Order: sequence, then structure tokens, then C-alpha cells
Amino acid sequence: MSRTRRIIYWLATLVLASGLVGSGVQQLLRIENKGAVAPPYAWGIVELGYPVYILTILGTWKLLGAVMIVIPKYPLFKEWAYAGLFFLLTGALFSHVAAGSAWLEWIPAIFLLVLTVVSWYLRPADRKLPQP
Repeated sequence: MSRTRRIIYWLATLVLASGLVGSGVQQLLRIENKGAVAPPYAWGIVELGYPVYILTILGTWKLLGAVMIVIPKYPLFKEWAYAGLFFLLTGALFSHVAAGSAWLEWIPAIFLLVLTVVSWYLRPADRKLPQP
């Protein structure tokens, strides 16, 4: 693997993991805001029509996915993590489109989706499933 490709891979992977950890922790904390209809970081979920409890599921999977794509070994789990992140982020994007959200609200999902694809595509051979 060339040095440039390795740098792009790690940059994309670490930025992706950081975004997943940041949003996952925010979703898991679910701090109540007195007088608000929904807790901070939950208003978007409520506006999209999802129940607030989905934040626990999403936050947990984001944290597990972030850990899995960064740690060495376990190529099968990495494949599952990348697939899950792809489904999560395309689902988020479609939810925003279906709910009629402004295009600016699509940007985080698109950004993380692009990072997911780049990280998956550029991953080193030792992070891929062995070819039969």
C-alpha cells in the first residue's frame, strides 16, 4: 500500500470514528433540557418522526462501529461494521429527504457516508477478509 493511500485511509477512518464517537456519546447521554419538547440532540430524531429511545440503539451501534473500524484484526467484524455504518448513514440521509429537511441538514450524513466508503475502499489488506 502506498504511503499516500495509507495516509488517506487513516485520515478518513479517524475522522469517521471521531464523528461516530462524538454523535454516539451525545445520543447516549440524552441529557434532559427543562422546558424542551425533546432532550438536546434528540430534537432532530423527533423531527424525523422517530421515538427518542432510538438514540440509545444508534449511539451504542455508532460507538461499537467506531471501535471496530479502528482496532486491528477481526476483518469479518470490520466488514459488518462498515456495512452497518453504510446502512445507518444512508438511512439517515433518506430520513432527512423523506421528512423534507433542508439540504444543509443532509451534510453530516453525506460527509460521514463518504468517509465510510473511502475508509472501506482504502483499507489495508490485513483489514480485509481473505480472498478464497
